[in-house]
Amino acid sequence: MQLTQKLSFTLLALVALFSISPSYGQPQMLDRVVVVVDKSVITQTELDERTENIALRASQANMRLPPRDVLQKQVLEQLISETLQLNMAERYGIEISDADLNGAVENIKAQRGWDQETFEREIRNEAATMNEFRENLRREMILQRVSQGVVRGRIRIAEQEITNFLKSADAQFWISPDYRLGHILIPLPPSPTTEQVATAEKRANRIFKQLKNGANFAEMAIAESSGPSALQGGDLGYRKSGDLPTLFADIAPTLEIGEVAPPARSQAGFHILKLHDKRGETKQIVAQSKVRHILLKPSAILPSEKARQKLLEYREQIMSGKADFAELAKDHSEDIGSKMSGGDLGWTDPANFVPEFADVINKSEIGVISEPFETQFGWHILEVLDRRQEDLTEDAIRMKARQLLTSRRFEDETQVWLQEMRDEAFIEIKI
Repeated sequence: MQLTQKLSFTLLALVALFSISPSYGQPQMLDRVVVVVDKSVITQTELDERTENIALRASQANMRLPPRDVLQKQVLEQLISETLQLNMAERYGIEISDADLNGAVENIKAQRGWDQETFEREIRNEAATMNEFRENLRREMILQRVSQGVVRGRIRIAEQEITNFLKSADAQFWISPDYRLGHILIPLPPSPTTEQVATAEKRANRIFKQLKNGANFAEMAIAESSGPSALQGGDLGYRKSGDLPTLFADIAPTLEIGEVAPPARSQAGFHILKLHDKRGETKQIVAQSKVRHILLKPSAILPSEKARQKLLEYREQIMSGKADFAELAKDHSEDIGSKMSGGDLGWTDPANFVPEFADVINKSEIGVISEPFETQFGWHILEVLDRRQEDLTEDAIRMKARQLLTSRRFEDETQVWLQEMRDEAFIEIKI
């Protein structure tokens, strides 16, 4: 049985939990305790209400359920697992803020195309209040956050495993973008003569020249192509390279969006391809800056204004040639991570820094010391030493592969984790 649910589950599935009043973290009226889970309890009322709600949903969906005692056992296992996870969330201080909760509610409304009035009406139709909806959604979000955080931290993906995966046909299909190609076919008969090939090639080159001069591809396809998509303007729709003919799959990655490829021959004839669009591409070019800085942190001994004045003095000394940036950083900077390397932060994407720091990087000229500026960490001066465009495509591909391999293991690892928690917990079933 699924023990954690994604936030994309249906509103009905959420509402089915509304009548539950979990013992976790809330005062309860006197009720029969059916399970003790460490210092928490599950009551008969919780068990009955969850069971009845599941039975109601099954009836509405025309689903057959097992006998009630079997169903109750399954429900009890689910409640125990949830309680173990909620207990862990409490220990680690995992909470869902009202802002996060409001964002989740807005996502649900957007997914269903509901305005606020429609949303509230749907809640009322299920005999639930808005507060009940919100608190049960908060509970589900906590469960998801706990499982995501803990389980993903348990999964280890070796670099060699990623390398092996990326060599597989599965990975090649997965990492390739979706190409939307336009196609014009100038056909050849079986076993064509030299003259027939020459005639078809001449026709294909004429069409290609017209397209290069601005002719409308769709109109040309309708008028000239013998391909199966001719009457759709030659549009093949979005396809992975693995779903394209080999010739097309070889040509598509060489094209820029809007570019038309010269005629290419296959047994069927001469093909003219245009790349209309491309999506899901992993290619990632990042603008990086090589930066160094000096940080002074205001304190009771060094007030904020005095820190700023000191940095102004350092800046003047560096610009006049009386001091070296790296030496001043080693002697005075309070950024432990960079001071011993002369304040050097290496090559990095400015977006990796806090907004104020990134803004100064982006506005600074190479080799010019910035004016002192303040961030949450203190006062800084910085110098941009160089800039470059770095191709991080390989890193991005490996990261996506790691995420996919992690996701594939997530469900199994979740079950192992829950079983381990159960084995280590004190659980007393009283029914």
